[in-house]
Order: sequence, then C-alpha cells, then structure tokens
Amino acid sequence: MLRRPSNAPDRAAPPKKRGSYNCRRCGLPKKGHVCPSADGWPAHVPLPRSGHRLRRALSFDDDRHSSPLPASAMEDDGLIGTTALVAVENPDGVVEEEEEDEVGCGGERTLPASCMVEVLRRLSPTELMRAAAVCRGWRECVRRVWRCAEELRLRVSPRSQVAFVGSVLHKCAGLARLTLRMESDFDATMLACVAFSLPNLEAFELNMAENTVNRITGDELGNFAAKKRCLSTLKFEGCTNIGFVNISSSSLLMLWLSDLYCISKMVLKCPNLRELSLDFTRQVNDSTDLATMLESLGCTCPCLRNIHIASLQLCNEAVLSLASANIRDLRMLSLVLGSRITDAAVTAIVSCYTSLELLDLSGSSITDTGIRMICNVFPETLSRLLLALCPNITSSGIQFAAAQLPLLQLIDCGMSIRDTDSQYESSKQNISPIKRRTGEYNKWQRLSTTKSSHVYQKLIIKHGNLRKLSLWGCSGLDALYLNCPELNDLNLNSCTNLHPEELLLQCEKLKNVHASGCHDMLIGAVRNQVLNEFSTAENHLPCKRLADGSKRIQVPHFVQQLSDDKKQKRKLLTQCIVHHD
Repeated sequence: MLRRPSNAPDRAAPPKKRGSYNCRRCGLPKKGHVCPSADGWPAHVPLPRSGHRLRRALSFDDDRHSSPLPASAMEDDGLIGTTALVAVENPDGVVEEEEEDEVGCGGERTLPASCMVEVLRRLSPTELMRAAAVCRGWRECVRRVWRCAEELRLRVSPRSQVAFVGSVLHKCAGLARLTLRMESDFDATMLACVAFSLPNLEAFELNMAENTVNRITGDELGNFAAKKRCLSTLKFEGCTNIGFVNISSSSLLMLWLSDLYCISKMVLKCPNLRELSLDFTRQVNDSTDLATMLESLGCTCPCLRNIHIASLQLCNEAVLSLASANIRDLRMLSLVLGSRITDAAVTAIVSCYTSLELLDLSGSSITDTGIRMICNVFPETLSRLLLALCPNITSSGIQFAAAQLPLLQLIDCGMSIRDTDSQYESSKQNISPIKRRTGEYNKWQRLSTTKSSHVYQKLIIKHGNLRKLSLWGCSGLDALYLNCPELNDLNLNSCTNLHPEELLLQCEKLKNVHASGCHDMLIGAVRNQVLNEFSTAENHLPCKRLADGSKRIQVPHFVQQLSDDKKQKRKLLTQCIVHHD
C-alpha cells in the first residue's frame, strides 16, 4: 500500500468549476449556437451582440410586475385612438450608461439604445405598448420614452376607466403638456387623477366631444389652478356647470374658457396673465353681467395683452367697463357677436388703447364712421382688422381702411356687404306666425316690394402689404378690383352677384382662391385671370420682325439670354389653386 509523504499537507479537492454559458470565441450564448470562428472566420472580428442581456437573479419578479399591458388590453379599454406622444431624450444633458447598450432588432442585428429610443418616441402610445411586449431590451427603451415624454395627446373613449388613465399618466413623470379629448363625461375624479399623476404639468387642454358633459365646478377648477404651481396654460371646453370663476395663480399665462353660461361672479387674481379668452353659449337668456366682470381686470390682471370675448350680451356698457380698466399693454382685442356695440364703443376703445395690432368687432353694429375713427388712431400699429357680420358698413369704409392702414395684412368683412333681398329674406324667416295673422306680414310685404331695388357696391383695393382678404357671403358686391402684389389668399365664397366682367385680380403671389357657392362664369373668370397671368409670364422670349417686315418671329435662346434675376422670379411663380364645389 502506497502512502503519501508526511510533509504533504492535507488539502480538499477543488470544486468543479461550471463552464461559461457564452462561446469562448465570439461571446454569444452557446445554446443553439454555431460559432462562425470554427468555419474559418477570424476570431478577433467583433460580431453583433445579442439583444438579450444577462439577467440578474432577482430581476425576473421586477420584470413581471412592471411590464406594460399588452395591446389587446388597451384596445378593450378603448383609451387611445388617434394619439401623439412627443418626447425629448435626455432633457438634462446627462449622459446615462444605458445609452451605451445595444438592443436587438431581429436576428443578430442590433441597434444602439439611443437610436431605438429616437425611433420609438415617434409612435403612438398604443404602438408603444405593443413594442414593449417584444423583448426586454425594447421594454427598457419604451420606459425611457415614457419617462422623457414632454407632450401627450389622448382620446379617452367612453369605455375607459379612471384607474387605467392614471396608470398611463403615471408612466410620464416629467410630462409638461397634456391634451385630453373626452368622449365621455369629465368629472372631479378625472381632474384629481391628472393633478396627482403630473406634478410638473405646465399646459393642460381639455376638449369635449358632442353629447358629453363637463361636470367641473368653479371650486374644483380654482383648486386645480392654485395647486399646480407650474401651470402656465389652461384651456377648458364645456364649462357650462362652472357657475362662477375664482382662479388665483401667479404662474398662469393663458386662460381659455368656452361654453360659459350664467356666470354669477368672476374673480381672476393672475398678475402674470397674458391672454384671456371667454366664450359664452349662444343663448339669449344668459344672465352674465359682463360690465361688472370686465371692470376689475385692470387691477387683478395688469399684464393682459390679448383679450377675446364672444357673447350675445356684449354691449356699449361692457366695452366702457373694459376701457375703464386701463390695461396699458393690450395689443389684441376681440369682441365678437355684440350686436349692441355701436360707434360709441369704438370711441371708448380708440381713446384708451392706442397700440392695438388686432381688432375684431365681428357681429357688431358699427358704421363707416367707426372705421374712420379706427384708421385715424391705429395707422402705425394695426395689422389685422376683422369686421365680419357687420351689416352697417359699406365698401367705401373698407376702401378707406385699406388706404389709411399701410401695415394691414388681414381684412375680414364677410357677410357685411349684403344684398337687400337677402336681408329681407332673412328677416322674413324671423317673422312669427302671430304677426302673420295680425296683418303685419302684409305690411312688411308691401314695404319689401318698395325697397326691392337692387343696390350693389364696388370694391377697389390697392395695398402693398395685404396678404389675406375675406369677402365670403358679400352678395352686395358686383365689381371687385384688386391690386395687391403680396396677396396670397382670397375668399370669394357665396359672392353670388359678382359679375365676371367686373373682376380684376392683379395679385402676383396669389396661391388660393376660394369660390364655393359662386356661379360657373365667375369661377371661369377667376381661372382665366389667374392662370393666364402665369402662362404669359412663362413666354419670356420677345418677338421681332423679319428684315422685309413680313411677319414676327420669336428671338431664339442664343440671341438673348435671360438674366439670373428673371430666372429666379420665374421660379418663384407658383400655381394658384381655385377651390370650389
């Protein structure tokens, strides 16, 4: 029997080492793997890595609980339809270690994680959910897209639940702008979900579909605006149930509220507010006191620059209250649908606000005298003038505005220059059956026959900066002469009495002409004038008589070459499009 020497120490046998799961030559997993180095490939050439990284021991449970819902679950809930998600990768400029990883994109092909994130951020949330179910590498990239998202637009269907909407918003911790298109009722629970899930929200827009109700009250809206310290833009539709408005916010810059009805009180304590839009319902029994409401805007919102108010209750008293507010930085003023606004209100406006760039008095009862006052005060600032649905203005007032306002770029006087017959037709439809039985209808009919003589007007505009002119519904025009080299959009919809022989368009940069509702001869005249100008411009070769004077011929190209300036001008000529039925 052989014995070991006594001086050899007793050592335990070393444990058997487990071999590596990756190939020794190329580094890819061994399972189901055929190494290309064995076929004569050089072993030192780096091959694409697999998209499946080595998993740690406790990572399986985390992946199971935090994996997003499959696409089928989202389709059942019906949360997202036509949506858009805008993300900005790495907003703080910090380089993360994840950007060095590579993600598999089919077979052995890989793509850097930063490039994959850039591709995935262009998908909708529904497609992002589907992409997250591909593999772990894609799921990590989808998480990065959700975390870095800045803007999200969602269409919430009637089948959606508040919890599911909250789970989607919870993924976007850094979301700054949110737009919700509600196809179901919007209540305080949904508003609280938005407030809790998005602490850094800066802009919130709520759009309501038809047959949906916004159940938010004035207290709930005020609490939401007060708690969001970063909120700068707030746009709400369907504010019928608000009752009163009490908003206090030092960060709010833009406030839009539409579908307002019977507002008992409005208190806006927003010292940095720049734009205010109040759109009321088209109901005659609205009891909102606009005069008292607008009087305090100068003290509570001294930085206002843009004001838009649309209400049937607008009158001279409300405009006088707004003028007394003394908002010094006001640049855009829009008072729409105020049929009781007259030239007296225009006098108050021009006396208090002398730096307006936009003035919209559509639906008012001002006359040409009011237009002359506007032109005398704003010749150096006003660039947009909107006077649609103003039945008391004439073509001479519009011509005076075009001649006295050199910076004017937009004029809208649709449905203002109307035919007397069309006005009588509209008033005939408003006669009640009681008046028809009492004999007043016969009296009106006799009066209409005496005033049925056609009185048409001519409009002549020559302007160097005018870019858009809207004459939709001006059935009282029978002649139109335009010499506007910068004009690119002309609206002649429903100009039924405009004669083709009395139409002259000298507009070199005209791109769009809207002629829906016009007769065929007028549309043909527009096409001939616009298209012939461009076709004649292309025929640039001059004509020259022969030596015997017998006939004219065109000078060939090699005789007279065009200059570079003329070539550039020809390239700038664009084809005009005539839009009609």
